[in-house]
Amino acid sequence: MARTVIKGGTVVTATEQSLSDVLVEDEKVAALAAPGSHDWESGADKVIDAGGRYVIPGGIDVHTHMELPFGGTYAADTFETGTRAAAWGGTTTIVDFAVQTKGQSLMDGFEAWMGKAEGNCAIDYGFHLIVGDVTDQSLKEMDSALDEGVTSFKMFMAYPGVFYSTDGEIFRAMQKAAENGSTIMMHAENGIAIDILIAQALARGETDPIYHGLTRPAVLEGEATHRAIKLAEVAGCPVYIVHMSAADALIELTMARDEGQNVFGETCPQYLFLSLEHLGNGFDGAKYVCSPPLRDEDEGHQDMLWKGLATNDLQVVSTDHCPFCWGDHPSFGTQKQLGRDSFAQIPNGLPGVENRMELIYHGGVHEGRLGLNRFVEVTSTTPAKMFGLYPQKGTIAVGSDADIVVFDPDTKHVISAETHHMWVDYSCYEGWELTGKVETVLSRGKTIIEDNAYLGLPGDGHYLRRGTNQYLI
Repeated sequence: MARTVIKGGTVVTATEQSLSDVLVEDEKVAALAAPGSHDWESGADKVIDAGGRYVIPGGIDVHTHMELPFGGTYAADTFETGTRAAAWGGTTTIVDFAVQTKGQSLMDGFEAWMGKAEGNCAIDYGFHLIVGDVTDQSLKEMDSALDEGVTSFKMFMAYPGVFYSTDGEIFRAMQKAAENGSTIMMHAENGIAIDILIAQALARGETDPIYHGLTRPAVLEGEATHRAIKLAEVAGCPVYIVHMSAADALIELTMARDEGQNVFGETCPQYLFLSLEHLGNGFDGAKYVCSPPLRDEDEGHQDMLWKGLATNDLQVVSTDHCPFCWGDHPSFGTQKQLGRDSFAQIPNGLPGVENRMELIYHGGVHEGRLGLNRFVEVTSTTPAKMFGLYPQKGTIAVGSDADIVVFDPDTKHVISAETHHMWVDYSCYEGWELTGKVETVLSRGKTIIEDNAYLGLPGDGHYLRRGTNQYLI
């Protein structure tokens, strides 16, 4: 039996903070006790001194896109490179998206993504399923997916001709979710109206990246969020609005939650820290093209999102990690440059899986927007509960997986593409100095990040069969 002791740190969960020693036996947390109250060190294989540090549950990022085909190319990070980068940033679990394409069965999509991930992941992983073709057969297969531990299904009101589903198709899938206990995840933008705005902008010769943001106005995110919530209300299923960027959408979510509806939302670091102005400066703005787009800071969207996180009107911070290189990728070639002549051809997505925990600590805890327990809650505990992983994941408690991060709250460091581990050649946060740094990372009891070195291997991560939503009102 392998025994690790993490001694002298402040153990922080979503509800508690205490000076504690933590005993890890094999893959699980075996005990917690007051510092020095038990002689665990003499029988330990490894002792980690966490004095002056926080000992927190490993981060859980429930919105990533490794190896996603999009816009004529593929997301630059593989499951190997992306999960290794996640580990460097203190994330010990991801839930990625398997994709059903038109004409394909739902479970074919699941098997294809399992094939990409198996034997390659540095950390534990699960899958949501993108329902790209709503048919009688795919609705039946939503039940089969639950048998494989896939309990959440993503749908799109955006991207007509690619992932888009009609309101009727969405409603049918929601009825199935109400029947089998799964959760519908929704990309809420009015894609039909947006496509008209895009075509009109291009006809006027407006091709720069800034027009990506201007043709996807916040009101159309708010409208689609309202529509998704009302469809879910009639169907009787839980709905989780992904990557929320706009105050307009958050208002709709807040009203529905105040009425007792099982409606939930996530936002992402890019919407909390970046803004529409990053899409300016000519084609350099292509680095910041994602959907929904970055919003105008003067309209108060960022402040509303931070307040939503503090008040639990928003429940989760994920990344929507979907990186495309600025220059040539060694495997996929030109990526962001595909949109040199038209913003509509720029692959939508940003890198971020490595930066989430440190960014949210810095902007949330260090800058006084979130308490320390709330930081743990939105980056680990609530994602675990929302997607059927708690208490195996998302906390430090006896019997839980020993996914543990030793976090130094005082160390300052600078984000740069030269030092990050994501397989992408730029950072959205280049040159930013943050306070608070991931120091040591354990995944199921194995130390995989220590002394600024990666100690893990591809295949360390295990597939997670998830339960249903544990966060229902």
